[in-house]
Amino acid sequence: MQELTVNTDEHTQLLDITSQVREAVRGVSGAAVLVYVPHTTAGLTINEHADPLVARDFEMALEKIVPEGWGWQHLEEGEENAPSHPRASLMGPQVLIPLRDDGELALGTWQGIFFCEFDGPRTRSVYVSVLA
Repeated sequence: MQELTVNTDEHTQLLDITSQVREAVRGVSGAAVLVYVPHTTAGLTINEHADPLVARDFEMALEKIVPEGWGWQHLEEGEENAPSHPRASLMGPQVLIPLRDDGELALGTWQGIFFCEFDGPRTRSVYVSVLA
């Protein structure tokens, strides 16, 4: 397993980590790569990474689907992050990408791997494991 470090600058932010994952699996053979975040207020997704506005659309959509102003029950002094938990669950904590015979990620032409921050800015971990 390799651990990547991701630094976010915004409270809600999708970051394209495709190149970091690609580098983490370079030269390793296997059937697939599991990318996982060990955080309850962050997630992962695969979507278009050719246009950076797609990531911004995701950010805005999740803010609208799970709004800040709801009557949240999970309230901790100094940690007003209740909406971050359902947003992270909607995205999920992992993605699984098949590996081609040459070791390359079997992503579609327009696909990229996104780290999804919902409680930033923070420094986060992403675990990358090649599966046999």
